[in-house]
Amino acid sequence: MKTAVLASETDFDGWRVAARALRLAGVEPVAARFVVAGADGQGGLFDIPYSAHPRESGDERNRDEFTVPAAFVDLARDVILHRSADRFDLMYRLLWRLRDEPDLTKVVSDRDVADAMERARNVSRSSHKMKAFVRFRQTHDAHGEAWVAWFEPAHRVVERTAPFFQRRFTTMRWSILTPDGSAHWDTETLSFGPPATRDMAPAEDEIEAFWKTYYASTFNPARLKLKTMQGEMPKSYWKNLPEAALIPGLTAASQGRTEAMVATPAPAPNARFMRAVARDLHAARPDAEVVPADLAEVERGVQACRRCPLYRDATQGVCGEGPKAARLMIVGEQPGDQEDLAGRPFVGPAGQVLDEALEEAGVDRVDVYVTNAVKHFKHEPRGKRRLHRTPDAGEVTACRWWLDAERRLVQPKLVLALGATAGLALLGRKPAVIRERGQALTLDDGSVGMLTVHPAYLLRLPDRAAQSEARRAFVEDLSAARHLIG
Repeated sequence: MKTAVLASETDFDGWRVAARALRLAGVEPVAARFVVAGADGQGGLFDIPYSAHPRESGDERNRDEFTVPAAFVDLARDVILHRSADRFDLMYRLLWRLRDEPDLTKVVSDRDVADAMERARNVSRSSHKMKAFVRFRQTHDAHGEAWVAWFEPAHRVVERTAPFFQRRFTTMRWSILTPDGSAHWDTETLSFGPPATRDMAPAEDEIEAFWKTYYASTFNPARLKLKTMQGEMPKSYWKNLPEAALIPGLTAASQGRTEAMVATPAPAPNARFMRAVARDLHAARPDAEVVPADLAEVERGVQACRRCPLYRDATQGVCGEGPKAARLMIVGEQPGDQEDLAGRPFVGPAGQVLDEALEEAGVDRVDVYVTNAVKHFKHEPRGKRRLHRTPDAGEVTACRWWLDAERRLVQPKLVLALGATAGLALLGRKPAVIRERGQALTLDDGSVGMLTVHPAYLLRLPDRAAQSEARRAFVEDLSAARHLIG
């Protein structure tokens, strides 16, 4: 039995080097063993200590030929954080097979692959729970104010998750103590230390009382669903949450509080507030009898629009801009991140591509009315970034009322749709953009429309040759639009 000794329970780099050396030496999984230095039961009667240096096994040619997919490395990096005792052995079995089965990690029905992926998901959930349930308590030391939290993660995720708290609490000195290790941030350097015990963290602080008061005041007994709550906040974490002590009492009194809420008469509405709400909702209704009289009214209406949920996460609505009687109207998909912040269409990277292509096609953007099919930015947060999400058909339909108002007021000779979403808004169907591009199409009001790709499509192409060819075709479509408007 060949035994590789790792420096710690989460020593991914040590496992990676040792596993590679074992694989190159032809040591089968049944004859390989990974143990952590200092762990109980490290030695075995038939164990042979094994050096983890890859140069001690195999020739140079074999080492250079042996590569694994990046997906496997990412999977192993997560699985090794799992608490299961056989996690190193599981990943070595997969590594052993990868040389002959290079696409093994794509076979999700394989028992070992499925097992590894499930463990990786458990680690990811543990990291997510740590982000949600860590509670800092205030303390003071020689350097002033500091914040300390005690947490018991389901898996060994403190080093993986600590950068999240570094980004979120950049100006705050903090420490997170766990049974597996500790993380410390001094506002400049993130460092990691040895395991800790609960008594090393403060038991409570004065801010905790305010937090409990807030939690109790926002607890809605009418919406209480214990199974759902425990699914998001498992009981195993309650002992680390100050507010968890309130949950049994709040849930026990929920029925009585709900009955009291139902019996309490509603307060009389504020007349001024209700008039303002009615005015905004009237402007945003799809069946409003009074349609916008000018583009300024469209702008005000879009800012008050509640016809779909996209307004909730957007900074503002983004209407079109350009001459009131433009001969060419260009319709994109939706505002992007920069457009959402600036309140203007096509000012981000795709807008720069559009501007350059228009200039090359002989079209001056100042003569064009530029807008979008959807007026609010649809996205999902990913750390500090907001990633674009394509609007669905319901959102496009809800926003079409505003696009129709812009078309009616501007009355362009030609409407050019950039991409499938804009085509859906204009044609009422999802078009095949590549097949139908550059053709004159009749729109529902009798005006002329045309399709081409969205400039963001050019930015996503994988190589320069493809980008160059797609850009040439895009400029040709814009030139054809220029000829149509005369």
